[in-house]
Order: sequence, then C-alpha cells, then structure tokens
Amino acid sequence: MEKINFQNVLPQVFQQHHDLTSEVWLQNIHFEKGHLYLVEAESGRGKSTFCSYIVGYRNDYTGAVCFDNENIAHFDMARWTDLRQHHISYLFQELRLFPELTAWENVLVKNNLTHFQTETTLKTWFQQLGIADKMQTRAAHMSFGQQQRVAMIRALAQPFDFILVDEPISHLDDTNAAIMADIMMTEAHRQGAGIIVTSIGKHMNIHYEKTFQL
Repeated sequence: MEKINFQNVLPQVFQQHHDLTSEVWLQNIHFEKGHLYLVEAESGRGKSTFCSYIVGYRNDYTGAVCFDNENIAHFDMARWTDLRQHHISYLFQELRLFPELTAWENVLVKNNLTHFQTETTLKTWFQQLGIADKMQTRAAHMSFGQQQRVAMIRALAQPFDFILVDEPISHLDDTNAAIMADIMMTEAHRQGAGIIVTSIGKHMNIHYEKTFQL
C-alpha cells in the first residue's frame, strides 16, 4: 500500500458543526508511504476517530477513505485481516494489552502470528527501552508508561506500510520518548513505511514532514 487518501471525510457526530475548521475533516489530503506525519488535535476533535477510520474499526462518516484509490468501505473482513497483519500497524492510545499476560507474552502474541522479528531483536528493544526487567511482569502490574513501551514493541512485531501511533508518549519522560522514537523511526525506515503520529500536546520530537491540525 502506497497511499492513504481522505476525501471530504466528515464524522457524523460533527455534521451539525457548521463552523468546523480542520485541515483533515472536509479536506482532500493524503499520506504517502515512506513519509512522516503529525496530526495534532484538541481533545474532542476526533483524533481517535481519525485513527479508527484508517484501521477500519469505524465507518460512521461521509466522504471516502481510500487506500491506493480503493474505497475502504468496500473491503470485506478478509481484506481487513490482511491489511492489519501486513500493511497497517496501530499503537492504540489505550494500548489494549492483555492485562493477565506478561509484557513478553503480550509481544509474542503478535510475533508468533507474524514471525516477523527475531527474539533477539525484541529483547534488544526491551533493553533499550529500560523494561528488560519487566519482561516477565504481568501488564496489569506495570505503570502506564511501561505499558506504552511494551505496546510499541508489539506494534513493531509485524510488517507494515504505515504505522499509526495514537498518543504514544503521553506518559513517558523525554529520554524514553526519544528512545522509542528512534526505535520506531529505524524500523519504519527499514521497511520503507510511512508514520502517522497523533497528539493533543506532547509528541515525539522528530522531523515531521507535514503537520495537520485536526
């Protein structure tokens, strides 16, 4: 997949907002593979909604979202399964780790399906992110910031053309945020992938090629 297009998209919840000002909603914009984007928004402007449209979890909008000029409204579940396994990786704002599983098990749940990363690579990322000592700790017993790092490792345990990360460093200090950004950028570059970061304030300090105000 080379391109994601938003064509005059407007969430149904905003259809009565006649004074809506946005660089995303009701615009024709695109995101290209291999490039780096930031989508900034105030709370309640539809940031997580935007993410849900890209990964196909919601379709309550007018307009069209297209992947390589194909309208995603026509995709069946088999197509979405393939897209989520091989083309789009998503780091949820709420993370969605399995609380009863350890940090390592949460990552292996995906990597055992994709067989994409070596265990050496995964363990190296745990070490770099300062959570190697938490690998056998259940996610429920980890801080939110620690869980964010686990969720990033899990998101990188698959092939992707685009990686979508929703508020990925909200609970991280600057040092760990920089390390996470470097790991993500290195892996995305290795795969030739595009990166879409969303933020309502604090965001990764990287060189975005385009910023959209949601």
